[in-house]
Amino acid sequence: MGRLHTEKHRVSRIGWLRAAVLGANDGIVSTASLIVGVAAASGAGSAILVAGVAGLVAGAMSMAAGEYVSVSSQADTEQADLARERAELASQPALERAELAEIYVKRGLETEIAFKVAEQLMAKDALGAHARDELGISEITTARPIQAALTSAVTFSVGAALPLLMVVVSPAALLVPVVSVASLLFLAVLGAVGARAGGANVMRATVRVTFWGALAMAMTAGIGALVGTAI
Repeated sequence: MGRLHTEKHRVSRIGWLRAAVLGANDGIVSTASLIVGVAAASGAGSAILVAGVAGLVAGAMSMAAGEYVSVSSQADTEQADLARERAELASQPALERAELAEIYVKRGLETEIAFKVAEQLMAKDALGAHARDELGISEITTARPIQAALTSAVTFSVGAALPLLMVVVSPAALLVPVVSVASLLFLAVLGAVGARAGGANVMRATVRVTFWGALAMAMTAGIGALVGTAI
């Protein structure tokens, strides 16, 4: 008997990876944009730093709360569907078996084989079979609100801390270009790392995240300059 073929799939990372990339990206973009906008409005160095720190704290809490609420809503929907499926399995198992078999027929199995597969899978774990093949719920994709909230808050804070560090180390006269260029570099690295972790195209991800970050900072700087001039 030959050695078993083992494969490593990155889809298992999709939950925390999505939250991590979103959090870090939002932390860099929103904080850098806030800093550049305040600086463009001729804000003092202390005001820029305070605005950046406030943006970090508020953003981290907002990301955590938003992720927790949205992913909890997904989890509630999943639990409601599973409860309905559990009740249907108890009240009409034959119909549920036929429904599962029909799914396998549409995937290419012959009717007789599809019914045998459905019967065997339901004998072992009826709810699990229906959750996976009828509802599309699996261990990999199931909602994890706390994991998403913590991941987003931590990565947002780390991302936001990078532009703030540039405020501390850069000369006042060069604050805007230093923060802008450094933040774009941070975004490029983030895009590359996220793509590498997810097995995606590195160049495409890097260009995408850098472009939208540059656009956000440019728009914020423009608005800041207009407001500063008006005031």
